[in-house]
Amino acid sequence: MSSTSHATLRYTTLRLGIFLGCLVLAAVLAYSGVLPEGIGRSNPLWILLLALVLSAPLSYILLRRQRDAMAEQIAGGVDRAKAKLSANRSMEDDAA
Repeated sequence: MSSTSHATLRYTTLRLGIFLGCLVLAAVLAYSGVLPEGIGRSNPLWILLLALVLSAPLSYILLRRQRDAMAEQIAGGVDRAKAKLSANRSMEDDAA
């Protein structure tokens, strides 16, 4: 089993973990009064958007290796699919 066999699952799990960490941090800071809580009933939406804005650059920087491994895994799958398609196409041409 190669090191990239579960790269997509690993990247997605780590990305979700970073988002959830940012969500908890934003909620704690908003409810403790460090950050504004939003206007009226917009508090949950404000906290979600803030967590998204915080987690995106963190994921981009911190998960570079996992993202590269996922790209290798996807590229390998695409190459295998292209090879199968080419083999099937040549078999159809031979039959005709």
